[in-house]
Amino acid sequence: MSRRQYNLPALTSLSVFETAARHLSFKHAAHELGVTPGAVSHQIKSLEADLGAPLFRRQHRGVELTEDGLALFEALAASFLRVSRCLEDIRQRDITRYVTVGSTTAVAGLWLSPSIIRFWRDFPDINVNQISNDRPFSVMDELDFFIRYGKDKDSGLEHTALYRDQLVPVASPELAQSLGGVSLSDIAAMRLIHLKSADRSWTNWADWFAALGHHGKVGAGPQVTSYAVALQLARKGAGVALGWRRLIDPALKSGRLVVLGDASLPAPKKFYLLGRADAQQTADALALKTWLLDEIKSSESNKFQVN
Repeated sequence: MSRRQYNLPALTSLSVFETAARHLSFKHAAHELGVTPGAVSHQIKSLEADLGAPLFRRQHRGVELTEDGLALFEALAASFLRVSRCLEDIRQRDITRYVTVGSTTAVAGLWLSPSIIRFWRDFPDINVNQISNDRPFSVMDELDFFIRYGKDKDSGLEHTALYRDQLVPVASPELAQSLGGVSLSDIAAMRLIHLKSADRSWTNWADWFAALGHHGKVGAGPQVTSYAVALQLARKGAGVALGWRRLIDPALKSGRLVVLGDASLPAPKKFYLLGRADAQQTADALALKTWLLDEIKSSESNKFQVN
């Protein structure tokens, strides 16, 4: 079969171009490919001659992609990734199958892990690896997906809305019983447990009160960097925590935590599942994504908004 079957230039030149475009450096591309910079330059010039258009702008301190070069690089990167995923699927057919998902420790422990246990019952042959990190995820090298509160405007990844949570003040049942009915001002004056997360996108007490129209002083209290610790302090009666209802639903149902008063705020942002486009995902990754979305939609509680 002729290499022109798909009207393509030599695949070697396309591969060399993709490497050089990814590094924006002929030198670094040569190092990755194990050839000389001159060989890389020769392949690029040959490809440009074949296409009749420049792909790089040569500058004193390096190279930049032209508009045509950027378009070609994006097409090649997506295509090579699909081929890589296909090859990975073929290699993995006779060995362990897995999907890797990233999330914060709170999301992992309170919602994702229990959901994955239920997923395993339906898909026992697919192992789900979890990576927990309370700092924002920025790369996808070892991940198929990660869960994020709010959109990442700087990311080119596909965002799939999971749900919008409800934010409520929660405390131990003993503390709640001693207080009786409480107003928004009463809550603001209490000992509040403040979460200081490395991810600034999370809604905090100040955001919550302001959104509900209370602009006065907000109660002081312990500051923690872990949401699990914040909930533990609340369960022990050490203060009031800001509860994410879907995440803490098991604790509310068991009575370990109780909602104070009637004040409730729909979370300003949704939770999203971020990943590459479906066409670039493995069949196992898509199975997990579809299953999670179906479970959320079929949730018995209708107080969590998906749209």
